[in-house]
Amino acid sequence: MTKNILITGGLGFIGSSLANEILRKNLASKCILLDNFGGHINPLKKNYQDFRQLRLKDNKKIIIERGGAENFSIVLKLIDKYKPEYIYHTAALPLAKVDNLNAKETSIGSIDATRNIIDNLSYVISKNKNYNFKRFTYFSSSMVYGDFKKKQVTENEITRPKEIYGTMKLAGEIITEGLCNFYNIPFTIIRPSAVYGPTDMNQRVSQIFIEKAINKEEIIINGKDEKLDFTYIEDLVNGVILASTREKGNGEIFNITCGKGRILVDFVKCIQKEYKDLTFKFTKRDKFRPIRGTLSVEKAKKLLNFKPKYTLEMGVAKYLDYIKTINNK
Repeated sequence: MTKNILITGGLGFIGSSLANEILRKNLASKCILLDNFGGHINPLKKNYQDFRQLRLKDNKKIIIERGGAENFSIVLKLIDKYKPEYIYHTAALPLAKVDNLNAKETSIGSIDATRNIIDNLSYVISKNKNYNFKRFTYFSSSMVYGDFKKKQVTENEITRPKEIYGTMKLAGEIITEGLCNFYNIPFTIIRPSAVYGPTDMNQRVSQIFIEKAINKEEIIINGKDEKLDFTYIEDLVNGVILASTREKGNGEIFNITCGKGRILVDFVKCIQKEYKDLTFKFTKRDKFRPIRGTLSVEKAKKLLNFKPKYTLEMGVAKYLDYIKTINNK
């Protein structure tokens, strides 16, 4: 069993889900969760719910540390103190579209924090010959591809981000690969897509659709043919664990997604099975967003034996069951 694992952004949707799965599988003695306790959605927004208290069970194997992953002294102290064998860097702007998005804010998690973690990790390793560090995992995004040019996009596709979020995520990939190779640190890069599931609170399209249905409001779908490779959170974290712990994942980039692009209205129709009176209409797609679709997961299947479990229909049904449970408490 691994002794300690450090997850930056550990109270976030992905970070907390990853911690829960690691501990459920008994893969670590302790999960250290570094989080700045911040948020990116207006807390005064109508129907806003803060799910962070529901994300982690009362678990003695979890240690929560407050701070930003870009902070030199905090990261150095944590790595030196806990000597984590695995580091998962999920801390970053959690989605591509937020109010007043700017390059500076987006660069903090993807560029500043990534460089800071790897620099400090290298320093601690150099001073401790018995430190058995195994893998640094950087969370990127499918937005690095820009407009999808093929029916299925593989990891070898040329990256051409067309907006701030994807650009900074790609910069973080370059920093990860370059610095980890320079310092001889094992690494893995993950490219997720349209992650959804219980406790999401960052106003991704999936959450917006479900909230509209619950509140009996009409759903606005931006683009009749708009596609996303919707990925249920359990599939993502299980794929990440495989990619970060298997030897064949070292030094590699992986699409960890469902592996099947679906039009947005398909998601709405899944919700409609539960909310029969749901109504929707189409508007023009957001031009700033890249045209996306299906990401190939053949590399992850071949090297890691990754097998996505949830179809869109299964994932949405499970998500809705969770929402009903919470609302009935």
